[in-house]
Amino acid sequence: MTCDNEKIRVERTQLGVRMEKQLVKVLKAMAGYHDMSLGDLLEGIVLHAFEGKSPFSTEGIKKINQLKEIYGVDYDSSASHHFVEE
Repeated sequence: MTCDNEKIRVERTQLGVRMEKQLVKVLKAMAGYHDMSLGDLLEGIVLHAFEGKSPFSTEGIKKINQLKEIYGVDYDSSASHHFVEE
């Protein structure tokens, strides 16, 4: 299914999730960089992931890497299975 610039009516729901603090800072900064809400950014990331696509361009990845350095995110996706709550 494609969108082709059609408006798609959706019903959104509030959810309570917990994420690693520095990672959230990177996500919020990326949302601000793209002038969108955190929820809109996350929806886009999830929709791309469900299709096996990268949600970010090469330039976006560069920005993410800069933000990860600023916020001290020194791990990659393999770390997600090793997080332990403090």
